[in-house]
Amino acid sequence: MREWTRSAAFVTGGARGIGLGIARALGKRGVRLALADVDAPALECAAGELGAEAHLLDVRDRAAFQKAADEAERALGPVDLLFNNAGIVPHAPVTELTYDKWDLALAVNLTGVINGIQTFLPRMIERAGGYVVNTASAAGLVSDPNVLYATAKFAVVGLSESLRLNVAAHGIEVSVLCPGPVDTDIVANTRALAADVALHEEHVPAVEEFLSSGPGIDEVGEMVLAGMEKRSPWIFTGYDVRPHLEQRTAALLAAL
Repeated sequence: MREWTRSAAFVTGGARGIGLGIARALGKRGVRLALADVDAPALECAAGELGAEAHLLDVRDRAAFQKAADEAERALGPVDLLFNNAGIVPHAPVTELTYDKWDLALAVNLTGVINGIQTFLPRMIERAGGYVVNTASAAGLVSDPNVLYATAKFAVVGLSESLRLNVAAHGIEVSVLCPGPVDTDIVANTRALAADVALHEEHVPAVEEFLSSGPGIDEVGEMVLAGMEKRSPWIFTGYDVRPHLEQRTAALLAAL
């Protein structure tokens, strides 16, 4: 079992949802916490609950990311656990896609992850150690019709797999979290942040019912830590994706 008590962690999207679940799991293990989020009231509440550093941060803003990283390390010491978790669930029918919608969806769900990596990775390399967990989705392994979401999440999976190969020599571990349904408020949070790519109202009840069928955020937080203990390349939150992975793998092999 790894000794976590001397670690410092930076968690984006840490005020709500899976990010908060991860932060709570880390807090139980004595990890010093820096939480980053765009929701100021939720951030204040989560930081108060966990005794964490709070950083109001839009992950699309690289200068702000750098500033938050500097402040976190001044307060907590070197950050050796990075959780690039902030994200939205954008959606648009193909007949309603625009450049602006693509830009927004990719900026939050992909570039936000890249910004976290590029901010903290050079520091980890210099210190010869660290752990990065990027939140993707089961939809980053088996596509669904939501092209805005699947595109970014497939990219996060590929980024994480490639990064893992590159940084092992520097003593750095990488895992990618590929959750299925998790009981969060991501649909409502997406609408509050980016109404232009929010789910159409008629789809919301079914999607929320699907999400609520999954584990809660605290259970997922423990799953993430368990996956890190095993140094697993992929971390899952249930078996929902397995038959779809089997079908996709069989189709890929049949196409050779």
